[in-house]
Amino acid sequence: MRDLIDWDMAAAELDAQGVARLGPVLTPAECQALVALYEQPALFRSRVVMARHGYGRGEYQYFAEALPDPVQALRGALYPRLVPVANRWNAAMGLAVRYPAEHAEFLARCHAAGQAKPTPLLLRYGPGDYNCLHQDLYGEHVFPLQVVVLLSVPGEDFTGGEFVLTEQRPRMQSRAEVVPLAQGEAAVFAVAQRPVQGSRGSYRVTMRHGVSRLRSGQRHTLGIIFHDAA
Repeated sequence: MRDLIDWDMAAAELDAQGVARLGPVLTPAECQALVALYEQPALFRSRVVMARHGYGRGEYQYFAEALPDPVQALRGALYPRLVPVANRWNAAMGLAVRYPAEHAEFLARCHAAGQAKPTPLLLRYGPGDYNCLHQDLYGEHVFPLQVVVLLSVPGEDFTGGEFVLTEQRPRMQSRAEVVPLAQGEAAVFAVAQRPVQGSRGSYRVTMRHGVSRLRSGQRHTLGIIFHDAA
């Protein structure tokens, strides 16, 4: 990963909106190489067809242990940059959990609690496919931020299929936001909750994310979740 990210700006955008675009983290060649992995079932521990579970349409596969080098490198490089935001958010929301500086130490915490299945995944959408609004919660231990990287070229490989977030504040209607991404570009966003500063201090808002209906073509994305699954 070429670390040209303005992390101060990213932290400010996360505080303000619950999502921040990070710019390109993979080259076009790296994106194409990851897309090609989708057809190698031995690399994955599980395949999910969304329609079978009411999740939407399309499918995704969770990587098995020994993650591909680019995925492992991104997961390890992004986590320590996000820990300060995660710990600050938990403090603002009155949550006692704090996250260690190194990802390996956090994974050891997950594994000790029975969450030992890797969660990075590749997602594939075709015409008419979509992903319902959801939260990626896999057990007791949850890192409050996750990352998505678009591997396809919008407008060329596919149309439609926008990445969407919603935010539900107490006693207010949900607010939706579309996050446009270019090939190789990443966005970091809240997994489930984030703090918002109000007139009487911080309060929690609920976040969900999904993908709108694909109009044409094929769309691949990489999802990087920092907690493992039970």
